[in-house]
Amino acid sequence: MEFLRAFLCGGLLCAVGQILIDKTRLTPARILTGYVVAGVLLTALGLYEPVVAWGGAGATVPLLGFGYSLANGVEKAVAEKGWLGVLTGGLSATAGGIAAAVVFALAAALVFRAGDKRR
Repeated sequence: MEFLRAFLCGGLLCAVGQILIDKTRLTPARILTGYVVAGVLLTALGLYEPVVAWGGAGATVPLLGFGYSLANGVEKAVAEKGWLGVLTGGLSATAGGIAAAVVFALAAALVFRAGDKRR
């Protein structure tokens, strides 16, 4: 049942993003940043934690989950270090994901050749 809830939660979040791409003039980059900011705001308001409790990985893996991780990292760091935690908490909490993205992007750049597709 946990897998079904994760699939439904993640699928719903992705479907909303696809609808925004199809029905609005928003670019994918704006939707991406909007999702991250929405994750931070919903976490700050205490509204995203119930979604995470219900949806599990379906709520923490997509972009809203990245904003959720940033907000939780800042909250924890502020509790431990004071206002300095505002600057360090988000990066500390998400460093593993950011590092993985950089490493995999580098690996993809080394393996695949960039350029326009020729017909």
